[in-house]
Amino acid sequence: MKFSVLMSVYKDDNPLYLNQSIESIWIHQTLKPTQIVLVQDGVLTEALYGVVNKWKQKVGDSFTIVSLDRNMGLGAALNRGLLYCKYELVARMDSDDVALPYRFQIQVEYMIKNCEIIASSGYVEEWDEEMGTLLGIRYVPLGTDSIIKMARFRSPLSHPASIFRRDIVLSLGGYPELRKAQDFALWSLLLKNKYKLSNLGTVLVKMRAGNSMIYRRGFSHLRYEMELLKYQRMIGFLPFGLFCVNFVLKAGLRLSPGFVKKIAYKFLR
Repeated sequence: MKFSVLMSVYKDDNPLYLNQSIESIWIHQTLKPTQIVLVQDGVLTEALYGVVNKWKQKVGDSFTIVSLDRNMGLGAALNRGLLYCKYELVARMDSDDVALPYRFQIQVEYMIKNCEIIASSGYVEEWDEEMGTLLGIRYVPLGTDSIIKMARFRSPLSHPASIFRRDIVLSLGGYPELRKAQDFALWSLLLKNKYKLSNLGTVLVKMRAGNSMIYRRGFSHLRYEMELLKYQRMIGFLPFGLFCVNFVLKAGLRLSPGFVKKIAYKFLR
């Protein structure tokens, strides 16, 4: 069961978190990845280079480093890294998350048994920065119809816990190069082209998601969401009516006070 893991790191990432993330996918998995592709999105700090070099020495030829001369953003970095992934199944991993030990075992087995599924994910635990306090669980819909319905308003898959078929994604041009929400744009593109998505009803990843992340999602984040909505409209995924409904809902939330965002996030997690 061969598969690649695709990661990206940039200069503001925490070297301790990066080390924990790679350790969780190489040391503690019941099914180790055949290949780890790590994209260095621009020049890194010495501490980050130290972590990357340490794991290159440990993992050896199965650890592929892709270096970009300047910071390109997540979408472009992942697209570059995707070209270096040797295997059809590609699992995504963020540089500050921790994969649970059984993650790849159950995901890869599921994708092999269900050849019609192009991308899938699972539940994600949200923790504080120190991973000392569990803040909640991000659930995703399990059935095809539920996934399609959710995708009209929110991302139906958890990107940090996702796995997908490389060739199909590449045939569509890879991740749409938006500034944010590249994953949601990709899921929308797959659904628009009649590909099937799915989710597993189990926690696969522990994610750092403190309250500061919620409060930062203000007007600037609304601009990114408008970019996504315009893309979804352009490819014909969102009809005009749903485009307008989404704009009103998202604008109201992003421009609301922090305590309102916090309450809403508990229900929309």
